[in-house]
Amino acid sequence: MRIRAKHSAALASALVIALAGAARAEPDLDAKLVINGDLEMTTIAPAPAHLEGALGDNVISGWHYRDAATRQMETDDFENPAMSAVDEALAAWDTVDGSEGKSCADCHGAIEEGMKGVTAVLPKVTEAGALWSAEDFINDCRTNRMGAEAWDWDKDPMKNMTAAIALQSRGMPVNVAIDGAAAPFWEQGKEMYYTRYGLLQLSCANCHEQNNGNYIRADHLSQGQINGFPVFRLKNDGLVSIHNRFAGCVRDTRAETFSKGGPEFHALELYVASRGNGLAVEGPSVRP
Repeated sequence: MRIRAKHSAALASALVIALAGAARAEPDLDAKLVINGDLEMTTIAPAPAHLEGALGDNVISGWHYRDAATRQMETDDFENPAMSAVDEALAAWDTVDGSEGKSCADCHGAIEEGMKGVTAVLPKVTEAGALWSAEDFINDCRTNRMGAEAWDWDKDPMKNMTAAIALQSRGMPVNVAIDGAAAPFWEQGKEMYYTRYGLLQLSCANCHEQNNGNYIRADHLSQGQINGFPVFRLKNDGLVSIHNRFAGCVRDTRAETFSKGGPEFHALELYVASRGNGLAVEGPSVRP
């Protein structure tokens, strides 16, 4: 135990030193994200009052922290590599699946109409009092309406569909509810955000609040906004879900992570989404 404690302290001290001495590069706040030449996105917005100044005056999309080449890929759907996944989801939307002989379109109609604005208000509390993300609603439809098998939270069919659904809210402001029935989940998520995890004893806030704009190794730390999810990560050559990114961050602290789709990450998703209230939904976005 003594050796483990010394090892933990050494790792934590090394990372603190790394963060303290990290090179800093301010995000390019003069850049404008205009998609397909006509849809200008709100990538900088007044910080929500509930942040109580934690991020200063403005919340800033992670798009501003990326290099020019990566930013460019998001400005044109022909360059955005996530659009092939969207095309697959659009085909699945109209495909009959399950024992009930239904497709998504049979209940919801055209995706452009049925899913417009949905991503902007997720996650949200259901009438039954559960906090649900997009993936929960998708699987509820599949199992209870279509009689089809639930999709794995982190496999391509699910990620593709969440990307296609997010696309229908593109440009709309994130506006998740944090009061009423959502309040206890939001408080849980906030507590998680400021809790230090793992051998490195790091919280979300240590990187995305105290050190945004700094580099840790090759990673330019942003505010950690999730208005662009699901994102196409170039390093992964594929779509990445919100909970997958959460799991990766927790693992980076040298901690055992929580389950994707579990209650902990649902609460964290609500809190982190609320930090970006006012930013435009960008999903599916492009990140390195």
